[in-house]
Amino acid sequence: MNRFITAVVASLLVAGPGFAQVTEEDLANDQTDTSQVVTNGMGRHLQRYSPLDTLNKSNVENLVPAWAFSLGGEKQRGQETQPLVYDGIMYITGSYSRVYAIDVKTGKEIWQYDARLPEGILPCCDVINRGGAIYGDKFFFGTLDARIVALDLKTGDVVWRDKIADYKAGYSYTAAPLVVGGLVITGNSGGEFGIVGEVQARDADTGELVWTRPMIEGHMGTYKGEESTMTGVLNATWPGDMWKTGGGATWLGGSYDIDTDTLVFGAGNPAPWNSHLRGAGEPKADNSGDNLYAASRVAIDPANGEIKWHYQTTPREGWDFDGVNEVVAFTDAEGNKKFATADRNGFFYVLNREDGAFVDAWPFVKDITWAEGIGDDGRPIYIEEGRPGDPSAATDGTKGETVFSAPSFLGGKNWQPMSFSQKTGLFYVPSNEWGMDIWNEPITYKKGAAYLGSGFTIKPMYEDHIGSLKAIDPMTGEWKWEYKNDAPLWGGVMTTAGGLVFFGTPEGEFIALDDETGEKLWSFQTGSGIVGQPITWEMDGEQYVAVMSGWGGAVPLWGGEVAAKVNYLNQGGLLWTFRLPKALASAE
Repeated sequence: MNRFITAVVASLLVAGPGFAQVTEEDLANDQTDTSQVVTNGMGRHLQRYSPLDTLNKSNVENLVPAWAFSLGGEKQRGQETQPLVYDGIMYITGSYSRVYAIDVKTGKEIWQYDARLPEGILPCCDVINRGGAIYGDKFFFGTLDARIVALDLKTGDVVWRDKIADYKAGYSYTAAPLVVGGLVITGNSGGEFGIVGEVQARDADTGELVWTRPMIEGHMGTYKGEESTMTGVLNATWPGDMWKTGGGATWLGGSYDIDTDTLVFGAGNPAPWNSHLRGAGEPKADNSGDNLYAASRVAIDPANGEIKWHYQTTPREGWDFDGVNEVVAFTDAEGNKKFATADRNGFFYVLNREDGAFVDAWPFVKDITWAEGIGDDGRPIYIEEGRPGDPSAATDGTKGETVFSAPSFLGGKNWQPMSFSQKTGLFYVPSNEWGMDIWNEPITYKKGAAYLGSGFTIKPMYEDHIGSLKAIDPMTGEWKWEYKNDAPLWGGVMTTAGGLVFFGTPEGEFIALDDETGEKLWSFQTGSGIVGQPITWEMDGEQYVAVMSGWGGAVPLWGGEVAAKVNYLNQGGLLWTFRLPKALASAE
């Protein structure tokens, strides 16, 4: 922990008189300091839980709008940001790689930054951005042309910027960065283009690259400009040269567990989607077709980028079941320290926090078709006939056998973050109940071109809902309750000590549920679909809640029959901030 103390001292030394700066201590205490929100996830463990209880079940009906802020212009696409609040200013990112600083009391804009994006960017799933990070006197965020930018907190001026990867090869960046020990830590996006997933760490003050860690075996990591260690063992689980364009994008960013001093990043789908081309179409006794470390959670030492452990949720992946879903550190009802993650493949996993060892897993969506369950060894029990067929076995060699698979490739849970409540001990998981017809096709790699080798059509599975918010017991996997929604759920969830579960819907409703029963206690129509991430904080003795409204993201672009079901929804770009007036806080 010495380097964290060093980082705190260093940030205090460079702070000017009367100028507040975010320290490592501020980041570590983000959940308990209710006057601010300085990390994505309301804590680097990503629990998205607030200990505030001024706003509660008995008075949430008195929650009213305080102000609203429009992103303006003609750039209204999916708005997936999580606001940050520090020293009287709220910071949000917007579509097309924009940043806004807003007076948190009045909603008045202080400054705006627009990245100059080049022609030819290749974002797979809308031009979204999921938020930034604060450390020292800087705001950090990534851009769609795969750059990391550091802005001055007070002015929005560029302090430094650096290239993460080559956007012309299909790389982009959409996640919120993570800051640990004075290092700004980023992943990358672009898994549909045959890129290679990687985690990078830079000095927050200078932007100097400190270490890199690729996610696909055979690639070398670096430390202070020199090669360090190889990820995995060359050709252990990848045939031939397939590892060179193996995918595994780290497109959702990572979490940090301070107790074990561990970063955990998820790696996305292996490339191409066609598993038969990667030697993963048939089971192998030695598991040589697993295609590590794609579709995995990878634990990394934040000091040097070395891998501590990995857990692969979907070995032999063949349905685009990315392994990027957030890994949340929590303490269970018996006092045991664990990780939890709800995977795109439809299973909710609990892991040991010390070494990532498999503890248990249960379905969190209905009617999974690709696996019977997860075995005691942590590996899926495959339903082999549920895998899309090998095109080379087809009569004409152009299309393999089509299968119906559930969940769809957009996942039982996609990027939309879940929440853990320290009050109830439950996870609140925004899931979707949908399936797909999927088939494999021949494909060869070409730089900057889609590298799928599959075709698909997403289909709703039930007439009364697609979206499903579930309260899940991480001790047993039991669903305590389920809240159904007609359209898919695509935004984040937040819980509070006041017994509330906040989330939004594509239909535009911002909703508060009872954390024990799932009963709707309050809602507000925001005017556009919500795919953002809510936060709460305390200011001048009152509790505030904010969420971004603005429909978009992957569903209208990739959703097949589901997209047609929601094509009436309006786009937008409006930040809503609500408050519970003091006079109404004690109302029964």
